[in-house]
Parts: sequence; structure tokens; C-alpha cells
Amino acid sequence: MTQTMHAFLKDKNIHEVECVIPDMTGIARGKILPRDLFIAAGEMRLPKSVLLNTVNGEQPANGPYVGSTDPDMICVPDPASIRIVPWAAESVALVIHDCENFDGSPVGLSPRAVLRRVLQLYAERGWKPVVAPEMEFYLVARNSNPHEPLTPPLGRTGKPESGRQSYSIDAVNDFDPFFLELSSFCNTHQLGVETLIHEAGAGQMEINFSHGDALELADRAFLFKRAVRETALRHGIFATFMAKPMELEPGSAMHIHQSIVDAQTGQNVFSNPDGSASALFFSYIAGLETYVPQSMLMFAPYVNSYRRLSRFMSAPTNVRWGYDNRTCGIRIPNSGPNNRRIENRVPGVDANPYLAMAATLACGYLGMVARLAPSASTADSAEHVDDELPRNLEDAIVCMRACQPLGEVLGELFVKAFCEVKELEFATYSRVISSWEREHLMLLV
Repeated sequence: MTQTMHAFLKDKNIHEVECVIPDMTGIARGKILPRDLFIAAGEMRLPKSVLLNTVNGEQPANGPYVGSTDPDMICVPDPASIRIVPWAAESVALVIHDCENFDGSPVGLSPRAVLRRVLQLYAERGWKPVVAPEMEFYLVARNSNPHEPLTPPLGRTGKPESGRQSYSIDAVNDFDPFFLELSSFCNTHQLGVETLIHEAGAGQMEINFSHGDALELADRAFLFKRAVRETALRHGIFATFMAKPMELEPGSAMHIHQSIVDAQTGQNVFSNPDGSASALFFSYIAGLETYVPQSMLMFAPYVNSYRRLSRFMSAPTNVRWGYDNRTCGIRIPNSGPNNRRIENRVPGVDANPYLAMAATLACGYLGMVARLAPSASTADSAEHVDDELPRNLEDAIVCMRACQPLGEVLGELFVKAFCEVKELEFATYSRVISSWEREHLMLLV
């Protein structure tokens, strides 16, 4: 327990502490401890197998990954992550923990450890990534029946949105009480949210974050999802980060902007001294082109994720790159030499933010280290380009398992375990008989 955390808990008169870790799905796991017990213990212990939970609460055989005895791991609080929980009835703090073995080494199955591993590879080269995610989500009416389609919620007009209201100020104002409270929560929770817009879908919103350190931004994105869901519940509606929650509406993405700076000078390594694009810039792009399809499982981790990746629906089905070209999976926004950056438009907002950032940085790292050369930039629409990405969860699992370079960067044990978790989720999904099958097959075939 550091003096900083001790002082924070005392100054804020904290009663309880939420001790959390993100699992492979991005769900917060952990314990809630009284303040005095949190201070006295200084750490938390959880079974390593907690990290292997599927989104529906199952686990693969965990012996190969954590040992046959299902041992504990030590969860060590990160002082930089301590925050007030703004929606709690009493004074409650939240601290994100790092997962360690008893010898102090990181638990390689932990998403936070995977991202730290990639960042360490950058640090060894004298580089430091700078990232900024954009997160889309839907507000929907409360729905307790999973067999019924989701619908937009009622706003202050008493009517649901009947059409798409991209960038509409009035459509955002329709939910002013929700957004005012969300803004207050985000400020108290120190999430660094910059802008809010209404996206293309009915009830679809987008939040942009200020740029910064990749681990810090992953923490903020992880906490933001919970803040949005908690705020929505307080206003009688649901918020969903599903990649494709409604059949006829666009999907929700988590676009990741990234640049790399020299760790000592702070200079953007994507630019030469004369302001032109550097060789590292083009190699980073080539790394994304080469390895994004192989790491698709970390950008589109669920069956539903692939419903978003549909042509002519504002979602990429390719890894072409282009200058200010939103039809490409890799977009280069207009910017000056100091701010030259690359936008990965492939990840869905349903992805674990730690893993999505680790994967996109791993792809760029592999490209820079190998000095790969990209394809020619795409100047016109890339909507017509044949699919270059896995189109379903099964194919994505196969691609990731077969990619040795990604295993070396992300950790081979993690890649094997992550693929097995996703394989178990797919097996569970495959047992379900859908309403479409009953409607069109039951009496007709």
C-alpha cells in the first residue's frame, strides 16, 4: 500500500474499495473490501482460472494454463488507477490490479499483462505508443426478453428515433439528463472524455478520448463501459456495447488512433525531420496490413462481432489503407508532422480494450521491426475490395492459432488460452436454435 493510495482513501473518507481486474472478455472481476482490510492486506488473491471465464461464465479445462490444482495469483493494486466510484451510494473507491505469480512475475493470461508485454517491447526499442480510442455504443429501451429485437429508447419527446440522426445536436439533447449525469460521472471517474456525437444509428452515440499512454487509455475505456451502463440504468434505459445490436442499424466500433514517439525526445517517429512520412510510418502500416487479419479474434471476439463487418455499413471488410479514407480498414487522418497518426478502424467496441490495443500495437511493432513495405494507398472507395479479414469466429480462431509472430509478441500461452476460451463460447452458441431457423425451417423443409 503506497502513501499516495493511503492518503487518497483518508482524504476522500472512503468506506469500501472495489478491487478489480479485467478478464479476457473485458468483464470486471474481483472483490469489494472494507477500507481498513484493503489497507491491511495490501493485495488481493484470486484463482488464476478467473481470467479464463467465457462471457457466459464457463471455463475451458484450465489445467494446461494455470495448473491442475487451480492455484491462486496475487493481485497487486496499481496506485495510478485509483478513482472514486461516482454512482455509489457511499464513498467507494475503485483500484485496478495487476496479476502476478508468487515470484513476482506477471501472469501472462492477464489482458493487462499482455498489453504491458507489448509496451515493454516498444520501450526496449526506445519507442512509446500514444493512442486515442473512439467508442460507439447504443442507447436502447429496456428489454428483459432476449428473443425480442432491441429498439431505440424514448427521449424527452416521448418518441423513439425513427430514422438515422448522424451528428444531430437535437438527437443528443433528447437525452440531456443521461448525458449530463454521464459527463459528471466521467469527470469524477477521471476518464478524460473529450467529445460526444450522435452516430449514424438510431440511438447510437460516440465518445472520443483525449490521447495518451496506451495502458492508461485501456484502463479508461474499460471503466467507461461500466460508467455508461450504470448511468443508463439510473435513467430507465439500457446501454449496449454489442458490435451489432440491431439488424438494420450500423454496428459499433472502437477505432484506435495511434502514433509512436521517441521515448527520450518525444518526437513522432512517423515523421522525418523535414516533416515527411518516415520509413517507420510505412512499415507500421504494413504491419497492420499483414497481421490484423491474423489477430482478428482480438478485434472481433464474438459471433455477433462479424455481423458488424458488413460492406456499405460504415465498417471495413478490408485492410487497405488510405489518406482520410473511411472505406479502408486503415485510415490516415489529415494531420501535421507532429501529429501524424494511423487509425485502425477494424476493432468493434465489444473488444476487450486492453487486448484490442495490445493487438494493434503488436501488428505495428512487427511491421516496424521487420521493415515491411505496405501496399499502395487506396485513393477511391475500398467498399468493392474482396474480403481480406476472417468472416466468422471459427476462421479467426484458426488464423490466430497459426500466427507464430503474434504468439511471440503477445505470449504463446495467452494466445492458446484465448483461442480456447473463444472456441468454448462458439460451441455454446452453436447449440442454440434461433428464431430464424424455427420460422423458416420448422414447417417448410
